[in-house]
Amino acid sequence: MARAAASGSAPSPYRRILLKLSGEALMGDRPFGLDPGVVRRIATEISELKGAGFEIAIVIGGGNLFRGLQASHQGIDRVTGDHMGMLATVINSLAVQDALEKLGTNTRVLSAIEIREVAEPYIRRRAIRHLEKGRVIIVAAGTGNPYFTTDTAAALRAMEVRADALLKATQVDGVYSADPRKVRDAERFRTITYQQVLTKGLKVMDAAAISLCQENKMPIVVFDLGKAGNIRRAAMGEPIGTLVKE
Repeated sequence: MARAAASGSAPSPYRRILLKLSGEALMGDRPFGLDPGVVRRIATEISELKGAGFEIAIVIGGGNLFRGLQASHQGIDRVTGDHMGMLATVINSLAVQDALEKLGTNTRVLSAIEIREVAEPYIRRRAIRHLEKGRVIIVAAGTGNPYFTTDTAAALRAMEVRADALLKATQVDGVYSADPRKVRDAERFRTITYQQVLTKGLKVMDAAAISLCQENKMPIVVFDLGKAGNIRRAAMGEPIGTLVKE
């Protein structure tokens, strides 16, 4: 079922979306932590998208606060580091929830690890029910397991809640043949297949996430979060960024 668009534009091919936000996206120009202005801007765009009738699930990384893999290189046990990273995603999720609810958007944080005082436990049927009741859900703590990234968590949750697309908000405007910040003539792809991403070793999402999307034919839209209005454009199916598909 396509989502009706604003007057004068074509309907969106998506109805229920999963939005993947990196933790770094919440930093703005800061070297660490959260930028309240950036969090408010992102929340405003999500709230407007919800007002347009979309059902929205969100997965947020924790790289602005803590990365388990980096910590393991500094002598912290990898499993312990990954659990610390999961807690960082909970902090980010609560920040975005607070910003959304100040805008009047009904929101639930669902955690893959049990923290009942601050978040509901993630239960697939409960998550779907929240979406059906018009609530934005923010799924925190990744998959709840070490060694899995929040990209893999986003792909997994997108399948579980039966999303129509996975929207990956990044700091660049799509998928490139090389890092455009390092290679001036890097080529940006408008569309690319899952297999090409894997074969070329492109840094879209980790291989487990891409393979999971490939197996379940979940389209991935990679776009620049820094440009205002891009979340809505991506959800409406406008040709921005890069579409990864079959």
